[in-house]
Amino acid sequence: MTRSERQELIDKGLLLPLMEEFYTIQGEGFHKGTAAYFVRIGGCDVGCHWCDVKESWLAELHPPTETEKIVANAVKYSKTIVVTGGEPLTWNMTPLTTQLKEKGLQTHIETSGAYKLTGVWDWICLSPKKLKLPTEEIYGKAHELKMIIYNKSDFKFAEEQAAKVNKDCILYLQPEWSKRDKVVPEIVEYVMANPKWKVSLQTHKYLNIP
Repeated sequence: MTRSERQELIDKGLLLPLMEEFYTIQGEGFHKGTAAYFVRIGGCDVGCHWCDVKESWLAELHPPTETEKIVANAVKYSKTIVVTGGEPLTWNMTPLTTQLKEKGLQTHIETSGAYKLTGVWDWICLSPKKLKLPTEEIYGKAHELKMIIYNKSDFKFAEEQAAKVNKDCILYLQPEWSKRDKVVPEIVEYVMANPKWKVSLQTHKYLNIP
């Protein structure tokens, strides 16, 4: 395959820079505690300084993988497939999700929403970042809004984002892991004062699982 042929397949979403895939327990948000197969796609230019998967940023480090191969692996493990990153919407997600749906699987995505929404999704977890805001389209389609709290200014940003999502979107505040001892009490106090929000924790880290 020539470089141009490979790039054409990448552009179409038939090849994706696969960083890792694994079967585990969803640790965050609405579906926490449930079994899911995670597909982590490389490539992200949002650049959060506290990102705990910085090795996902450079797509070039991760091998372009056929969507058929990803689906064939996923179907062995779980009915729920979580596509995460990196920023998965950097790429065309339609071929991957179409194939997953043809196998009768549930498709979930974890995204900053910074790029055009592609793919067929049963659940959209939107986690906006200040450096590259979501597209207007995804606000109306998100099922949950997960706001990472690193410092007190993030509460204001969280409210700005909550004002944009649809009325049925579930609102979560999640402490940034390295600051959890400081911000958890602040989040608890905030949620008690603003009960439209719920607390999300990275329970997989407490369980010491991927």
